[in-house]
Amino acid sequence: MARFMFVFRLPHDQPPRSPAQLQDTLPKWQAWFKELAEQGHLKDPGNPLERGGKVVRGSGKGVTDGPYVEKDLVMGYMLVEARDLDEACEIASGCPRLATQMVVEVRPIIAFNP
Repeated sequence: MARFMFVFRLPHDQPPRSPAQLQDTLPKWQAWFKELAEQGHLKDPGNPLERGGKVVRGSGKGVTDGPYVEKDLVMGYMLVEARDLDEACEIASGCPRLATQMVVEVRPIIAFNP
């Protein structure tokens, strides 16, 4: 089995969800997480991320406001285990927010043996 990170993205111009919308979506996320855990796929449910933050870059380790992106915002992440990338994509297709412009980026995690 391999591990994958799901990175949840929304278009940068997507307005923040209202408290009522969040309450409507929460049970769907919880049901999806429960299903993945029962199937042995969920390794870390991750967390939602705030829209703002800071960016550290360069050899001078400069800190700026951000992240500012032109295409989309990273809204959260989770870690799953699957046989291969195809199965991981199949699992990601169960994301309850796909119908609301969310995109799930599926990234294989390279396992290092220290």
